[in-house]
Amino acid sequence: MNSAKKILVLVPDGVGIKNYMYARVFQNPDINITLFHNFDSDTIRHINREMTTHSNIEIPAYKESLREKFLRELINVSRLRYNHKRVNNPTILEFRKSGHKSIKLALFYRLINILSVGIRSYKTILWLEKKYDLAIRRNSFYTQLTEILTTESPDALFCTHQRALKAPTVFAAAKDLGIPTTTVIYSWDNIPKARLALRSDHYLVWSDYMKRELQLFYPEISSEQITTTGTPQFEFYKDPENLIDRATFFKKYELDTSRKLLCFSGDDELTSPYDPQYLEDVAEAITQAGKESEYQIVFRRCPVDVSGRYDGVVSKFPKLIVEIPPLWNFNSKIWSAVYPTYDDVKLLVSLAYYTDAVINVGSTMAFDFGMFQKPCFYINYDQPNSSKWTVDVIYRFQHF
Repeated sequence: MNSAKKILVLVPDGVGIKNYMYARVFQNPDINITLFHNFDSDTIRHINREMTTHSNIEIPAYKESLREKFLRELINVSRLRYNHKRVNNPTILEFRKSGHKSIKLALFYRLINILSVGIRSYKTILWLEKKYDLAIRRNSFYTQLTEILTTESPDALFCTHQRALKAPTVFAAAKDLGIPTTTVIYSWDNIPKARLALRSDHYLVWSDYMKRELQLFYPEISSEQITTTGTPQFEFYKDPENLIDRATFFKKYELDTSRKLLCFSGDDELTSPYDPQYLEDVAEAITQAGKESEYQIVFRRCPVDVSGRYDGVVSKFPKLIVEIPPLWNFNSKIWSAVYPTYDDVKLLVSLAYYTDAVINVGSTMAFDFGMFQKPCFYINYDQPNSSKWTVDVIYRFQHF
């Protein structure tokens, strides 16, 4: 008789594939994993090459009602205002949505911002969340999920990302059916940004600092509900099998074994719009110092930045800058289903191991390179033409 626990794993986006499906978290003979997802068949086959799953279920289509969207966005902006006052950090307000492409959306979010100013009590935010909980249960999506969860009858529900649009309704249905739920806090900067979209029985965080932070911004969550576990995305660096052989790595990417390697890791265009200029600055500094024979720049762009904004800089310094593109799969028609291949895991581990330092604007890549005790240099100056954007805001973010 099979006594293995049945765990329904909600994987809302492609990054969850790397952090949890490739890691050893669920490689346990005492559990049967059922994936709950919106991936295509090719992605499922790729996942199954790295781990064994009992079955997989596609999440039904979800059409958010206007009431749900209104409440969700109002709660988000109201929490940003609350968090800003809680720690006296105005940069938290930078995470309000802006730059809307239509007049209709611009007016919608303008109304949200105006109404949020009048929400001064934390009790009012919790009252709005109760209204939101009722709204998502009125959607036919909730009924579909209830039927799926009743049929599957899992022992537990686990989510790899706490801010996915569909996740609150999935967790609401599980709660109403008495299914225990657990979610992880995806990244070090998510809590002050008011990106806890769902409510769970248990929360897993990277560190005790994050645990205190979760309780600071969400005082209704008790200490007993939060467990410090670390995050599996950095476990890959401890496995020697993920390290590409040095000779193979240097030959494949035409790297010079006689020069020190400096990795320039790019951010997305919204976070750091002047990254190409910063990359050019680094290359110019090395050139002007006459150090081209001593250093080589390895450039890794942000995986979801598919623009050509770096092309001019890379072509300008062909002997100094070597671009090593991330190995992500972009075949899916669903943007959230774009995911890193396991070869990209090995590529990033090897990149961190063989380079001498990483340079960027406030990127989490500092943690990846820190796994091998490699220094990270955060760029801390503005470009002359950066009239509406300043690097100073980045380093005043609450997570810094």
